[in-house]
Amino acid sequence: MTNELKLPRGRKLSLETPVIMGILNVTPDSFSDGGQFIDPITALNQAMQLLNDGAQIIDIGGESTRPGAPDVSLEDELARVIPAIKGIREHSDCIISIDTSKAMVMEQALLAGADIINDVRALQDEGALEVVAKHSDVAICLMHMQGQPRSMQSAPHYDDLFSEINTFFTQRINACETAGIKREQLILDPGFGFGKTLSHNYQILAQFNDFNQFGLPLLAGLSRKSMIGNLLNRDTSERLAGSLAGALIAAQNGAKIIRVHDVKETADVLGVYQACDKGITQ
Repeated sequence: MTNELKLPRGRKLSLETPVIMGILNVTPDSFSDGGQFIDPITALNQAMQLLNDGAQIIDIGGESTRPGAPDVSLEDELARVIPAIKGIREHSDCIISIDTSKAMVMEQALLAGADIINDVRALQDEGALEVVAKHSDVAICLMHMQGQPRSMQSAPHYDDLFSEINTFFTQRINACETAGIKREQLILDPGFGFGKTLSHNYQILAQFNDFNQFGLPLLAGLSRKSMIGNLLNRDTSERLAGSLAGALIAAQNGAKIIRVHDVKETADVLGVYQACDKGITQ
């Protein structure tokens, strides 16, 4: 497996050790922080704080994908994310990820300075493959989701959880390569909470390393999710400890990118883990 991700403008991201993707939702209705960072100035300030806390990637989202979330128009999503991307790019050469499934948002985000496409629908929406194929140096995260956000948590079922996710990944990797997208541009995310029961989520976390069979970087995104709240009976604001435990287990099981809300605390956890993993003593 390569431990380096190529990015636009000739840059590279080392994945020798797990890196943190900080979440920046410019939405009014995201499950954890909806409405907090809609204003471009507020979004910029939050991005700078996330970077200062230890994030190496800022993941900007303009449409909530929580269970039951309503669709957002193309115009509204563009109005939310493009000013945020431009504002951050003007002040930082950090790695910017755009969390979207819309081809036009991908196109405009890349033109505004984004480096990574993070798509919960794995480039299945109309035009997405074609847009990404035009950009030979952009990285793409393909996420597995059973169903759609509005209905994905309505009794999700698998005959064979890992086989079905792996089959999906194989199909999407093949679709990308057929469209002219290079394999080394891809990142895989099994999609915690996206069409999975509580049991499914913890099976995936426990056996996260199984997805390394593809030889591609793995992303884990379980920060503050209901898999933690439902297990521990904790509200969204009380899920920090559970999120940190999940981040650590994911890193131990092969995750190279950890997508989180609480960057500073996650950086501390990963710092201790990496010191032990490398045998560093003082």
